[in-house]
Amino acid sequence: MCDTFVALPHATASGSLLFAKNSDRDPNEAQELVLFEGKTHPAGSMVRCTYIEIPQVKKTYTILLSKPFWIWGAEMGANENGVVIGNEAVFTRYTDNKKPGLIGMDFLRLALERSTNAYEALEVITSLLGEYGQSGNCGFPHAFYYDNSYLIADRKEAWVLETAGRQWAAEKVKDIRSISNILTIESKWDVASKDLVDEAVKRGWCKKREEFNFRKCYSDLIFTTFGAGRSRQTCSTYLLRAKLGSLEILDMIRILRNHREDGNPNWNPGDAILGADICMHAGWGPVRGSQTAGSMVAELNDSRDSFWMSGTAAPCLSIFKPLWLDSGLPDWEKFPEGKFDPSTVWWRGEELHRLVMANYAERAPIIKGERDRLEAALQEESAKHVHSSAAHRREFTLKAFETADRSTTQWLDTIRAGDTKKSIPFYYRSFRKTVDKQADFPN
Repeated sequence: MCDTFVALPHATASGSLLFAKNSDRDPNEAQELVLFEGKTHPAGSMVRCTYIEIPQVKKTYTILLSKPFWIWGAEMGANENGVVIGNEAVFTRYTDNKKPGLIGMDFLRLALERSTNAYEALEVITSLLGEYGQSGNCGFPHAFYYDNSYLIADRKEAWVLETAGRQWAAEKVKDIRSISNILTIESKWDVASKDLVDEAVKRGWCKKREEFNFRKCYSDLIFTTFGAGRSRQTCSTYLLRAKLGSLEILDMIRILRNHREDGNPNWNPGDAILGADICMHAGWGPVRGSQTAGSMVAELNDSRDSFWMSGTAAPCLSIFKPLWLDSGLPDWEKFPEGKFDPSTVWWRGEELHRLVMANYAERAPIIKGERDRLEAALQEESAKHVHSSAAHRREFTLKAFETADRSTTQWLDTIRAGDTKKSIPFYYRSFRKTVDKQADFPN
């Protein structure tokens, strides 16, 4: 389960477009931060996606991705032209999506590699969707099949694209917009697949054209309901609307960290067996199996696009670090995979996350004050560096990641030296034991 939202330039304090996303995946599904340089490709080239090969284009653009380690594509990313995209799992009436093909995360990467603006990215996705359809397992370690929606933005505008099989509808964003794990477009859209309505009538999902509603006709009721996408989308929309016209980067980060029980000092994410939060923590039960595995905020403008990435799970316990496409990422010695590896940034953050989850009410406050102070300092300093050389900004990015890593180590030491009490229900402990064992996670 995931959440993605955007605020157009006239809805923000700075006049920049702001975009944010949480990527919710399996607790052991580590997420990579990667940057791929643009290239020119020989005629007749093919590109291998997660499962299949398709023809490559002549030129691909430089892209930044936060992606599940085992997938070619990504749930969120940006390109050198100022295009950003986030995708969401949506659950529709189509069930013939098991054959390995193009999955939603592949469409996202392909669109970033091939587009110069948001609408062009939308056309890339819909064109490929019409040619190949969408299908294939999207889950780790268990099979999971779904269709996709997308929030696509550039420096000036944004689009919501929702799909079901090969059908789709798209809506241009007016000021702020949020999407989650639900279809939201109903009887009005700006562009759509040519047989969107006829397909629903033909299959008996709609009695006549005049009664057509995309959300109602194409949604699968059971998965859509238990995914809790409606409540999360309502929450993020409310929080965006409350600051319409004055939204800033830190506001977007705060929304990514939102828990419905914020303000309750005794709240523990492990207590719940139903429902979901924007900042998601996995728990016991069939509908709480995912957690926020990575987070992203983008600030797009004609001056220079800036990105704030967690690079770790649990945004409520993470420090968002600044980076720019032209100045690059740290040179990772290793990328994380599905087994515990403390030499990687993602798994060091996850080690802290799991330690805090054993007694969230008492341990999370140890982190949050220092987290906010460090992020505020990075925000202030970042504004001074945004127009400096690429080399200087790269040095600043490396410093930010090093600072965050030192803080993670200090928090781990502080918590281990403090209380040893666990404050989680037995069913949550059982769930964690299983998840830890799958990742060879230490006791």
